[in-house]
Amino acid sequence: MIWLAWRQFRAAAAMTAAALGVLVAVLAVSRTALVDQYAQGLDLCARGGDCARFLDRFFDEHQTPFLGVTAAALVLPALIGLFWGAPLITRELEAGTHLLVWSQSITRTRWLAVKLALIGVAAAVAGGLVSLAVSWWAGALDRAAVEFPLMGPLVFGGRGVAPIGYAAFAFALGVTVGMLVRRPLPAMAVTLVLFTAVQIAMPILVRPHLLPPARASFELSPSNVDQLLRGHQGELAVAVDTRVPGDPGAWALSSRIAGPSSTTVPALASEDGALVPVPTTAGPCDLQAQPAGPPERSRDTCLDELNRLGYRQDVTYHPSSRFWPLQWFETGLYAALTLGLMGLCLWLVRRRQF
Repeated sequence: MIWLAWRQFRAAAAMTAAALGVLVAVLAVSRTALVDQYAQGLDLCARGGDCARFLDRFFDEHQTPFLGVTAAALVLPALIGLFWGAPLITRELEAGTHLLVWSQSITRTRWLAVKLALIGVAAAVAGGLVSLAVSWWAGALDRAAVEFPLMGPLVFGGRGVAPIGYAAFAFALGVTVGMLVRRPLPAMAVTLVLFTAVQIAMPILVRPHLLPPARASFELSPSNVDQLLRGHQGELAVAVDTRVPGDPGAWALSSRIAGPSSTTVPALASEDGALVPVPTTAGPCDLQAQPAGPPERSRDTCLDELNRLGYRQDVTYHPSSRFWPLQWFETGLYAALTLGLMGLCLWLVRRRQF
């Protein structure tokens, strides 16, 4: 049975292995220049004492390939669900070969169990390999990508061990949908929709609650305040950065400006921040002469005044140190879903008439 399962699966496995081989070769060739540029730039900027500008420029120059490679790690599990999982049963049903295959000495339960085990392990290995290759290539960019931290929803799913769980789950989901729908193309379409829905819901509804989030309050400073502008009614509009001060790689779940004694401050409509009832026509935050924002010295004076009055930034977040705990928790959750779907498949093939 193992030999038969391999014979049927080897063409798809060979195509996937070839695609991964091409990806790894391209990444290996481009990584050398990437790492050299990063090391040389750090060496030069360290002598000047300021590397923030270099890191921003370095990431901007390589942002397109960074996002493309990250997308490859996110798309592979979906392709496995579409082309490995969904056709596994529907292909036999469409061709009518299930009438022959399931009438042999090997029971249909054992037939499906071997296929689920063999191809499921291959799916997990493929997900792990693409994650390893992408993480190896993007190491320097991950350290420079302030706008796309490892803990962020986009990058988190393409690094670590999470793609292993995604790939195995996508395969099991495809098999389950195929057994229920029974037709290849509709099964592939439903699999794609369901897998995409789960991948969107996970970082929004589930991942933030896998561990209790941390909460902290920070003084307002140039590191967490993007803009100081004059509002429509003359109040001060303070736009804060969503990054967590002191931990730029953290995942900020919410960020708001709180007033004295934790009073609620009206939020800005278009960006993170608030409208603070501080005069902008006189005093430390006088913006009459600077409608586009105060110069650096006046900005610092205004921030000092806001801190003196008791305004601060309240942030709910997951620190960057929780990257691996969240990775393992989420992968374990996907593993449980995968085993549940596989158990459902074995029950259906034994109980349902095809």
